[in-house]
Amino acid sequence: MSHMLQPGIILLREGTDQSQGKAQLISNINACQAVVDAVRTTLGPRGMDKLIFDGRKVTISNDGATIMKLLDIAHPAAKVLVDVSVSQDAEVGDGTTTVVLLSGEVLKHVKGFIEDGVNPQVIIRGLRRAGDVAIARLNALSVKATDDASARAVLEKCAGTALNSKLIASQRGLFAPMIVEAVSLLDARLADVKMVGIKKVPGGSVTDSFLVRGVAFKKTFSYAGFEQQPKHFENPKILLLSVELELKSEKENAEVRISDPDAYQAIVDAEWSIIYEKLDACVAAGAQIILSKLPIGDLATQYFADRQLFCAGRVEPEDMERISRATGGRVQSTTSGIEASVLGTCEKFEEVQLGEERFNLFTGCPKARTATIVLRGGSEQFLEESQRSMHDALMVVKRSLKACEVVAGGGAIEMELSKALREASRAISGKEQLVMGAVAKALEIVPRQLSENAGLDSTDVLNRLRHAHAQPGDGGRWIGVSVDEEDVCDTMAKGVWEPTINKRNALRSAIEAACLILSIDETVRNPQSEQPGAPSQGVGLGRGGQPISAGMGGMGMAGMMGAGRGKLPRGVRAMKGRAGA
Repeated sequence: MSHMLQPGIILLREGTDQSQGKAQLISNINACQAVVDAVRTTLGPRGMDKLIFDGRKVTISNDGATIMKLLDIAHPAAKVLVDVSVSQDAEVGDGTTTVVLLSGEVLKHVKGFIEDGVNPQVIIRGLRRAGDVAIARLNALSVKATDDASARAVLEKCAGTALNSKLIASQRGLFAPMIVEAVSLLDARLADVKMVGIKKVPGGSVTDSFLVRGVAFKKTFSYAGFEQQPKHFENPKILLLSVELELKSEKENAEVRISDPDAYQAIVDAEWSIIYEKLDACVAAGAQIILSKLPIGDLATQYFADRQLFCAGRVEPEDMERISRATGGRVQSTTSGIEASVLGTCEKFEEVQLGEERFNLFTGCPKARTATIVLRGGSEQFLEESQRSMHDALMVVKRSLKACEVVAGGGAIEMELSKALREASRAISGKEQLVMGAVAKALEIVPRQLSENAGLDSTDVLNRLRHAHAQPGDGGRWIGVSVDEEDVCDTMAKGVWEPTINKRNALRSAIEAACLILSIDETVRNPQSEQPGAPSQGVGLGRGGQPISAGMGGMGMAGMMGAGRGKLPRGVRAMKGRAGA
């Protein structure tokens, strides 16, 4: 009898919401389905855009990672799909919508197994086995470039495919070679795409965009003397500084006590002497172009203009880093002892007018490990989306550069992997066979969604694809959806190529995301405890796992004992006997 009087253990705050078991798994899968429905129409070259307004800024995009981040999803399990999309964007750059779509479709097809009482761990083992079979088949189907000429063609095809579903798809013939050229200028060991600057210039046509094999940055804030400076140099010496070249104003609380008025003049003369020493040191170094991360004041601007030198202050750190990489110059933190070896150089420097802005261009750089793409367009939203599209294509080319392996796009590779999984499932027994078949069915979502977004009859297209891929031999393995011809075709021959690393990463991430969702059997959430100053009220667990409130510690001793005899609190039962009531 004594065990019935033991108080429950207080674990969680009052108001905590607990959900567990099969119902929680189904709820998580349904939440992921809602996320997938929000982005499924953006897939492919005929995908639609989403307009997202956060109260301050309007964003128009069909990029999966951008949409997922802007949606501000609150469901804790559905946030897993956001993380998967963002990681795909960071790792490969493209395929962000595909990975979300595959994750949701896999969960959709295994949902029935959960409802039928299959243990989630059995499903997880089946998913991982299916993933291994699909990756092995993907590696076997990859086509590798044999020489440099074919490698460049592969890179341009991959860049064109990445741009095919973007806003600038009609200009992929202009941008694909431009992107490949920009990546080829980078350091081969690092291939840091941050060294490719993308500058947006409103106005003009998108066909006016161009590549600068060097550095270009927008004219910074300047003073009146700037217009007297030369704007064109051949083979100039370039000095890069992180030094402030202006007279510093005194702070509000600065105090200088002097007994002689001449002493004040001496202080002023000393300040002027210091700034002139810095300017003389820059000129003595032999530099024709002086750039600084910090401000260059009106005195220094006029000083350099009188000596026919060019200067620019408040240069962005990213632009300064790219100028240093391209020209070979090193950023100096002082003007004392500047040696000729720290100066950079380029074949040509000029200031040009682009739309309403002026840009400084450094071309013919001897150590060019950077490039700049100048984007033109009619609206700010168009330029923003074009920049995101260019970034995705740059990431795709960067990853493809290290391993020039490609597969056919347009849903062809997904149909071939689906065929391989169905064949492999016949060789195994048990529940994992059903799970592998579910993954094979889920892979068909890519060609199905491509067809639906293009306005085609997805059922008819899928039947044709299944028929083509079921033919003996390898003649139909590259048959995919052609939205231009509104039919199926050999997408490898048509030039719709995707990097193998893109598909490999998307497949692995989708399987791991589905396994993670299926491994969650309980969600604990307490909105009250998330607020600052929340009361520390407890919730315990009694016999049978039932929540215990006031009777077992929720109201302290008052809740345990009640207000007086004859009135027992909720959760306390009267025990009759010698000591009973």
